[in-house]
Amino acid sequence: MLDLLNSLFIAPFDYGFMQRALVAGLALSLAAPALGVFLMLRGMSLIGDAMAHAILPGVALGFLMAGFSLPAMSLGGILSGLLVAGLAGSVSHMSGHREDSAMASFFLISLAGGVMLVSLGGSSVDLTHVLFGSILAVDSTALVLIAAISTLIVVVLAIVFRALVVECLDPLFLRGQGMAGGLVHGIFLGLVVLNLTAGFQTLGTLMAVGLMMLPATTARFWSKRLEGLIGLGILIAMLSTSGGLLLSYHLELPSGPSIILLAGTCYVLSALLGRHNSLLDKLRRRDAPLVARDAD
Repeated sequence: MLDLLNSLFIAPFDYGFMQRALVAGLALSLAAPALGVFLMLRGMSLIGDAMAHAILPGVALGFLMAGFSLPAMSLGGILSGLLVAGLAGSVSHMSGHREDSAMASFFLISLAGGVMLVSLGGSSVDLTHVLFGSILAVDSTALVLIAAISTLIVVVLAIVFRALVVECLDPLFLRGQGMAGGLVHGIFLGLVVLNLTAGFQTLGTLMAVGLMMLPATTARFWSKRLEGLIGLGILIAMLSTSGGLLLSYHLELPSGPSIILLAGTCYVLSALLGRHNSLLDKLRRRDAPLVARDAD
């Protein structure tokens, strides 16, 4: 029995590439779900997807200028994401349109421009690597960069946590306390861009947002408290990362999609069986008055 457990869960991580992939995934799992929770609470869940595509032109430019240089591609992704976020905010402020509509417009432009740049400068293999990533190909340089960015996100998030919570629930109160809500919002979007930039090397620009949003939305079926949402989100992300890597190893499946699909499976099961607002919870509440009436 012990030999079976060892071969299933321990032995795959004897390989260096699996160890680096696991550490990178766990580092991302510490930072991404907390950001996803705040995106969800602010009604900005799809903004995360738009921002994931917004970094693509910068990543593509970094790739064209320096090849598969992670520092160059990451720097380009950060600058591109911040530029798109700034442009979307400016257009929203000038026109009075909702920020999500402006973000969606720039997301489409960024996606098309990024794909065009990568296609002009490389092969379909290069495009696939940028769009979908390869967590098993994470090297020491990428691991250090991912760990550093995740650590920075956690530290900054801890510093602005109270202001971010108040800005989500009552931005007028925050303004009355002498703090600019726009500054807090800008810092938060910057953290989202940083996290997506760290995640593109492992999951690609198209799926990096999955590790951010799926654990957060899954946790909502199990907890109504903010700390519970964040804690459960981190736990689900870690389990999805380690479980997805094991599935990809034993079944010879793509690692990135395995991680995201496992997180998606957790979401579907939680939507059916979770404690709050799930199908089971709604059936239980619907049957409760009938039981009480029969007892009378």
